Amino acid sequence: MSEVKSLPKREEVSKELTWDLTVIFKSDQEWENAIKDAENKVQKISSLQGTLANGAEDFFEALESILDVYRSLGSVYVYSHLKNDQDTSNGTYQAMNDRARLLATKAGEATSWFEPELLSLSEDKLKGYFEEKKELTIYKHYIDQLTANREHVLSAEMEALLAGASDILTASSQTFSVLNNADLTFPKVKGEHGEEVQLSHGMYGQLLESTNREVREEAFQKMYEIYEGLKNTFASTLSANVKNHNYQASVHKFNSARERALSANHIPESVHETLVDVVNEHLPLLHRYMELRKKILNVSELHMYDLYTPITGEASLKYTYDEAKKETLKGLAPLGSEYKNVLEKAFNHRWIDVIENKGKRSGAYSSGDYDTNPYILLNWHDSLNHLYTLVHELGHSAHSYFTRDNQPFVYGDYSIFLAEIASTTNENILTDYLLKTTEDPKARAYVLNHYLDGFKGTVFRQTQFAEFEHFMHEEAAKGIPLTADYLSKNYAEINSKYYGKAVENDTEIQHEWARIPHFYYNYYVYQYSTGFCAATALADNILNEEDDALEKYLNYLKAGSSDFPIEVMKKAGVDMTNKDYIVKAMKVFEARLNEFEDTLKDLNL
Repeated sequence: MSEVKSLPKREEVSKELTWDLTVIFKSDQEWENAIKDAENKVQKISSLQGTLANGAEDFFEALESILDVYRSLGSVYVYSHLKNDQDTSNGTYQAMNDRARLLATKAGEATSWFEPELLSLSEDKLKGYFEEKKELTIYKHYIDQLTANREHVLSAEMEALLAGASDILTASSQTFSVLNNADLTFPKVKGEHGEEVQLSHGMYGQLLESTNREVREEAFQKMYEIYEGLKNTFASTLSANVKNHNYQASVHKFNSARERALSANHIPESVHETLVDVVNEHLPLLHRYMELRKKILNVSELHMYDLYTPITGEASLKYTYDEAKKETLKGLAPLGSEYKNVLEKAFNHRWIDVIENKGKRSGAYSSGDYDTNPYILLNWHDSLNHLYTLVHELGHSAHSYFTRDNQPFVYGDYSIFLAEIASTTNENILTDYLLKTTEDPKARAYVLNHYLDGFKGTVFRQTQFAEFEHFMHEEAAKGIPLTADYLSKNYAEINSKYYGKAVENDTEIQHEWARIPHFYYNYYVYQYSTGFCAATALADNILNEEDDALEKYLNYLKAGSSDFPIEVMKKAGVDMTNKDYIVKAMKVFEARLNEFEDTLKDLNL
């Protein structure tokens, strides 16, 4: 398949390069029948409110009815959103997708009574239900998850008051989003070829990858001029957001905002603490990588705007889609025949929408539900990066397939804490394959640099964010005002600690905290780092053929939400409550860094 030069219309794309959605619904009319059926179920579900205390039979009926509502919604939503994404200019599918989203919202409202009513039942009463009705056994872990934080749930009246005030309490986050995404006016700057371009969030990332240093520097300086000018406003929104997290934790009787945030997935705080501690212990590796970047770029001063430009030039490895499929099967061979069968299903049963066409949503993702295939959206271009994207998304889809093929609907999904591990494990295994089969030093250097930059951007950078996020919450809990100057001073210190002496302490970077939306997500970012480290450790176990490593990994893929995330990972061979998996990931990073340095010597760089 040759590189696509002009975008075809959707109907012009070869059928075998599109996903087959007829296995969900044979026609739009069949979808229409299904959404009407789902609407009827949503309308009826409220009638079950107040029945949970009536006995085991009524409890069982209510539980199954609610799950049935969400199962009915799944296929309806997936079909409409995939149809919409394949051509966002199609008004019919825009409307269908809007209807599905609205119905999902109504379903949430119609079933919102279930959890408070469940928590009003005593432990003894629930225990009696499970003893009386054996059909409830399958739902034991599901109910345990919902009741695990029972002591942190307030009275129904107080929870209702907090829920009613949610728009007020989260207003600062909404204000940040509007200001950051809609109201900020960025200046025009010089582009790669000397042309004038409009600076934006997306364009900023592209400009920082420019090989023209003047372009990078101007984009960096102009971007942070805007944030410095509004630093007090951004400090106000961020401070209010942190105070909301701390307040919610306090009134729900948690010791900290971090404890409350992690309790949602039943993750002990030690996981977060250990990540920050171990990454800090290994910061000399990042400093060494920064020294190497400074040397290869041949600059007397390495600035923050020099950290994203490629240091090995253009990739000499390129793959057509057909070549990428073959390389994927070869590269992921260590995952065994059972995994290969799933990859072949994806390729042969049209799970993947490959070609970029007019109106198609940009980017890439894996999406599906319990009763659908785990579909993949791509916008293919012949490159090494797109091979990595394909392998990454196949990791998500294989995870979803194994989960749904081995778990009942109630456990047919998995938490965000686990979501990126399977996809990143695939990337690690592909990297190992490419390094074993690629002889050209320049190509090897590119592969190694791809891995090292990914590690830097995910493990080190996201842990830096996690550390600063926790610092803010702790300082606010002490009553220390989170002023713009206080935030900037401490962010600059943490940034300098992470990147080391090789990188200049650019004054602009102290304002980076003001433009990071993840700081409003309530202890979310650490999961990027833990997931990447866990994936590195799992890939290393599999590649080294450690005892039962592959079987344990496949069991993780099949587990879904049938156990708490930490326990699922323990069974996979990675105990994320101790530091070993992070240390192992750091050893892999160091080994790849050593090899990168040796390869650059071979290239006389």
